Amino acid sequence: MDFLPILWMPWLQPLLAASLVVVAALGVHRLGRAVLTRITRGARVPAAVVRQVDVPAQWVLPLAALQVVWQGAPDTLPLIGSLRHLNGVLLIAAITWLLARAVRGVALGVIDLYPADVQDNLQARRIHTQARVLARTVMVAVMLAGLSMILMTFPGARQLGASLLASAGVAGLVVGIAARPLFSNMIAGLQIALAQPIRIDDVLIVQGEWGRVEEITGTYVVLAIWDQRRLIIPLQWFIENPFQNWTRSTSQIIGTVFLHVDYAMPLAPLRAEARRLCEASPHWDGRLCLLQVTEAGERTMQLRVLVTAHDSGKAWDLRCEVREGLLSYIQAHHPEHLPQWRTQRLDGEAIPRGDEAFRARHSPVEAVPSTVSPAP
Repeated sequence: MDFLPILWMPWLQPLLAASLVVVAALGVHRLGRAVLTRITRGARVPAAVVRQVDVPAQWVLPLAALQVVWQGAPDTLPLIGSLRHLNGVLLIAAITWLLARAVRGVALGVIDLYPADVQDNLQARRIHTQARVLARTVMVAVMLAGLSMILMTFPGARQLGASLLASAGVAGLVVGIAARPLFSNMIAGLQIALAQPIRIDDVLIVQGEWGRVEEITGTYVVLAIWDQRRLIIPLQWFIENPFQNWTRSTSQIIGTVFLHVDYAMPLAPLRAEARRLCEASPHWDGRLCLLQVTEAGERTMQLRVLVTAHDSGKAWDLRCEVREGLLSYIQAHHPEHLPQWRTQRLDGEAIPRGDEAFRARHSPVEAVPSTVSPAP
């Protein structure tokens, strides 16, 4: 065991220097965090970036200081080459982490500048969508670049890259086929961020499902269905398939209520009642309340009531209120004008619906003679 002091004696000075620079780097980090926090107070984007890079910077500064120490150490130190390489890999990983968190901080700061909990949040939702999608795309690019730089520090990986370049035809085809879903979704994400066919909190109808856009990731969209289910849709699907966007330019929407009533139903009091129901509802925005006859069927006429609201959720509640109110009004004031099934005897007398005893006593079949007398 006498060789251990001989082995570690050359390391005393580098290890002492490493300890000092690590302590100094942590002190610089703590001081810099306090200064930057004070400077960026009141500025949302820089403040968000400072908060996000705080933890990664706590690793980047000591690792950078250690790398300087290891590079200045003599090349004759045992294992110095492996230590330099390990520290370099950790430093690249920490810097990649710091850059990714900085991009995320910028996105969060921009989102904080445009709150979405306001009445007219179209601009805010547009900014939120662009910030989230672009930030995720940049973060993926940063991580891929960091991983590439780490692999380039290994001689074996460089040789593997050279061999792949030598057989670029087959390798490129295989990689292209394998990575097609990833790259297609990334490109679709950029298209959605720039063209914005959908945004965060948009109301969509996708494959017959009504829901709001809850999240847009780098590869898929999360649609929150009204019954608390979640529909996961790849980004590429929105580029290749048609869908309904109820909040593309504005959240205001027209709702419809359909009723079937008897032809004898007077329309003037029903229009007045529909107007009264709209004006009494907190969900009506005051733009439109219109009752029209849209179809004249064989037995009933179809009424359509058009009502407007600030968003689809309020429109749904308003439609239910108007439908229930009109049905209650008809039942209370004009019950005889609800849809009826009419039959008539051969002598022209109307048979009330449901009176089976009356039908049995006055059956049209019984009114027809069972035999016919010959002519004289």
